[in-house]
Order: sequence, then C-alpha cells, then structure tokens
Amino acid sequence: MEIGIDSFASALGSDNIINSTSSLQSMSELLDRMEFADKCGLDVFGIGEHHRKEFLDSAPAVILAAAASRTKRIKLTSAVAVLSAADPVRVFQNFATLDLVSQGRAEMVVGRGSFIEAFPLFGYDLNDYDDLFIEKLNLLLNIRDNEFVNWSGKFRPALLNQAIYPRPVQKSLPIWLGVGGTPQSFVRAGTLGLPLMVAVIGGETHRFAPLVDLYRQAGQAAGHASDQLKVGLHSLGYVSTSTEEAIEDYYPGYAETFTKIGKERGWPPVSRTRFEDQRGPSGALLVGSAEEVAAKILRHSESLGGISRLTFQMDNAGLSNEKLMRSIALIGGKVAPIVNGKLASKII
Repeated sequence: MEIGIDSFASALGSDNIINSTSSLQSMSELLDRMEFADKCGLDVFGIGEHHRKEFLDSAPAVILAAAASRTKRIKLTSAVAVLSAADPVRVFQNFATLDLVSQGRAEMVVGRGSFIEAFPLFGYDLNDYDDLFIEKLNLLLNIRDNEFVNWSGKFRPALLNQAIYPRPVQKSLPIWLGVGGTPQSFVRAGTLGLPLMVAVIGGETHRFAPLVDLYRQAGQAAGHASDQLKVGLHSLGYVSTSTEEAIEDYYPGYAETFTKIGKERGWPPVSRTRFEDQRGPSGALLVGSAEEVAAKILRHSESLGGISRLTFQMDNAGLSNEKLMRSIALIGGKVAPIVNGKLASKII
C-alpha cells in the first residue's frame, strides 16, 4: 500500500495570523515537509486546491514543481484539482510540465472540490456543477491519450486537430478521480477505468464499501482489469508517540476548524464525544499512536475490499511545523512498515 500526505497549504503562521510574513513562513515550512516526507520514504505527497484566504494552494502545480526540485522519489499529485472550474488544456499542460520537472513523478487527482468559491471566481454557474465536471473530465482524458485532439462541447471552444504540448515523461499520466459520497461518481470512475480516491472526512469508513463495490462492478462491466481499478483513501489524521499525546495535540485545532466550516455548511459544532466516536475503531479519523493508526488503516482496507493508497490530511488542526514533521517521521518510520509488513505476510 502506498502511504503519503495531503496538504491544503495552510496560510496560518505560528502566531495564528495570516499576512505576507506568515504566508512566506508557511510556504517555506510546507516545502520542508515535502522534502522530509521524501526522505522518510513516503510514497506520495498531494496538494489541494482552494481559493480562500486561509489556504495557499490556489496554484498547486507551482508548489509541486518547487517540491520536485527538492525531492528524489516521492510522487507529486493534486489533491484535488478542481477540474470543473478550470481549463483542462491548462491543467494538463501544468501537470505534464510537472512530470518533466520531476522526471516522471507527477499525478493528478481531479474532482469537483468540497468548497465552491472557484465557480464564481472563474465565471461558472453552480447550476452546471455536474455537467461541467463530466465534460471537462472527458476532455482531460482525451488530451492525455492523444497528442492531437478533436473535441467539441458546451463550455469551451472546440479543438480541431489541435496539438497539446508539452507531453509528459510518463506514457499515460496517472489521473485519479476524487469522490465524496455520490454513487454516480463511483460508477463513472469504474466505467472510465480510473483509479479512485475516496475522501472520507467523517462517519464510518466501512459505510463506503457498497459504493466501492459499485466502482469495481462498473469497471469490470466496462472491461477494465481488476488491477487497474485501484482504490485510495484520503483521511484526516495525525500520528504521535502515544494516543494521549496525539489527541491532546490534534483535538483543539480540529474542533476549531470544523466548527468554523460547520457554520458555513449547517453542521453542528464539534463535540469531544463526536470526536471520540470518529477516532474509534470504525470512525474516519486516523488519530493516535503509530501502532493504533496502522491497525486502523488495515481495518479500513479490509472493509473496502483492499486499498492501494492512503493519504493523511494533517494540516487542518493548526499543528506546528515541528509536530507535523514528527508525525511524518512516525508515518514513514513506523506506520508504513507495520501496514505493509502485515499485508505482505497475508500474501505469503
């Protein structure tokens, strides 16, 4: 199983203030963490895309390219690229360029995003939410698979035998489909034969099993090989030297962040009881000691019929760079070896 980190590039400085100085510090520390994750043996590092004051990830390919010059082996991906509000030609060009800069380590996770600020920013109508994504995903895949593109659609001028450059190092640039809980999205990913990245930020992970089954069934019905139908899991989490320390570090910032987001989306405030439920054996949160978190990842994988990738989203709780670095070291040095050691023993 590939194990890695996703970041939304928090703009908050150590003094919990956002300004040019804090942004400079936050970006520098993020690049340090990406380099450190590579040194710790993690498999992948993803950068999200938002267009909000509290995040610095409005141009994820730029951050990933900066990290490419400081890393050797780790895969570099979007997490997710908000394709609905972007031009697929430019998205492909950005990540094909990243693939050249990184010598073949670029990937994409594309989706519609959980925030909607990109739609009015780039002049799109939320009433076209689904149609935009379907059309733009089809164009992106067309560009990936063909140097010369013939295409027409509703939301973008047609392309008539148009060459798209540069081409990536990889013969087929990996594109994962990022999904939440919509059955149609799981079926779409399976029908297209795309690897699936499931964002589980709440509830119980095993409840996604019927949707993952839909994905695999749709993929098999479309004639795709089972090893092509990969499933990844994007989870909120944090690993520390003990369970108690992990909770003490993570809970205050997590509660503050998700209570704030809840006010925008109509969720109730975060409570300690609800947090503990989420941190429990079947809950979505991967917060605890290395041994506890590794065991939970294995349970999640089993409940979903096997997953190929797990990424931790850690910078949603206002944790210091020092604590994030320590957690990355524990994930690379303890969690990943435990998980993959257990999986290897089952194969044998």
